[in-house]
Amino acid sequence: MPWHESDLMSLRKEFVSLASAEGANMSALCRRFKIARKTGYKWLKRYQQQGTEGLCKKSRRPQNSPLQTSEKIEQLVLELRQEHPVWGGRKLRARLLALGHKKIPAASTITAILHRHGRIPPAATESRKHYTRFERSEPNELWQIDFKGEFKMSNSQYCYPLTVLDDHSRYAIGLMACVGPRYGVVKEHLITMFRRYGMPRALYADNGTPWASAHSPSKHTRLTAWLMRLGVEVIHGRPYHPQGRGKEERFHRTLKAELLQDRFFDDLCDAQRRFDPFRAMYNQERPHEALSLDVPASRYCVSDREYPEMVKEFDYSNRFEVRKANRVGQFSFKGKQFKTSEAFSGERIGLSCTPNKNVYEVYYCHFRIGWIDVREKYSRVQSGHPDEMN
Repeated sequence: MPWHESDLMSLRKEFVSLASAEGANMSALCRRFKIARKTGYKWLKRYQQQGTEGLCKKSRRPQNSPLQTSEKIEQLVLELRQEHPVWGGRKLRARLLALGHKKIPAASTITAILHRHGRIPPAATESRKHYTRFERSEPNELWQIDFKGEFKMSNSQYCYPLTVLDDHSRYAIGLMACVGPRYGVVKEHLITMFRRYGMPRALYADNGTPWASAHSPSKHTRLTAWLMRLGVEVIHGRPYHPQGRGKEERFHRTLKAELLQDRFFDDLCDAQRRFDPFRAMYNQERPHEALSLDVPASRYCVSDREYPEMVKEFDYSNRFEVRKANRVGQFSFKGKQFKTSEAFSGERIGLSCTPNKNVYEVYYCHFRIGWIDVREKYSRVQSGHPDEMN
C-alpha cells in the first residue's frame, strides 16, 4: 500500500524539518522521500531564505506588524484556540511566538483571555497530575507502536488507527487508517516507515495482536520474528501496565481530543486524508509540554539504519548449536523435541550452553527468546531466565 499524502505542503514541511537536523544525510533523505536531490536542495534553500512561505505559493505566515492593542492580541489567541480547541495557555503562547508574533503576553494572561471568553469549561481547570517521565536518550533508540481504539465510519466499517511514536522526541512516525490489526497490514506500513525514516533499535508493543501471541511462551508472532530478522529488538510491555506505553497512550488522548472526537469519517481514505495533516501539525507546530514547549520535530532526526530490501540468512557464531524449527515451531536437540513459537516455523534457532551444562539459552538471530533444560520432562522453550525457576 503506498504512503498516503493528502497535503503536499505537509510533505515538504516534514522534509525540510528533517533535512535541517544536525548531521542530516541529504542524499538518503531525498531517496527516502522519492524526490530528486535538486528538488530537495531547492525546498531546503527556499525554507532557509523564506521560511514556510518558500514552500508554497501563498504565504501562511502572519504579518510582521507589531501588535498594538489588546483587542488584536485577544483575537489572535481566540483564532488559534478555535483552530486547536484543547490547547491551553502555554501551548497557544509557544505557537504564537513560533509564528513570529511579537509582544505575546504570559501564558497565564492567555488562559485568562480564554476564561473571559468562556473557552475553558470548568472541569478543565481542575488540578493536573504530574508524572515522572522516562525517555530514551536518542531518536530511534525506541519506537512505540499501538492501535488506537477502533471507531465506526459512515460506511458502517471500522477504522483501526495504527500509531508509531519515537520515544525520545515524541515524533509521530506514523498515523495510518487500517482495516484491522492484521499481520500483513502492519508489516506493509512498517516497511513504508522504515524506507522513509530508517529502522529503530527497538520497538515497544503491548501484548495484543499482531505483535504478541498468548500461545507462545516468548509471545512472539510472525510480525515480531520478521522484525528480529531485521535486527529490531521487540519489547513487550507487562500485562495490565499501560503506563509503560505512556507516550503512546498520551498521543492517543491527543488524537481523540483534537481530531477524532465528535467527528465523522466516510471511509478509510477520508480518515487518512485527515490523519496526514494532523500528524504534520503534531510534529511541526504543536508545542509539547514534555519537551519544554518545543515541537517533536525539533528533537527528531531520521535513523541511519537503512531498511534492507533483501535480508540475508543470519549467521550464528561458533558458540551456538544450530537447529531448524519445523512448520509448527518444533526442533530436535539432545534426543528430545522442543517446542517454540510457530512464528519461527522453518527458521534456524541457536542454542548456547550456560554454566549449567544441562541448560541452554535459545536465540533467534541476535535475540534471546527463552531457555531449555534437557533434563526436564516438559519440552517447551521457557520464557524468562532459568534462575527465576529456583
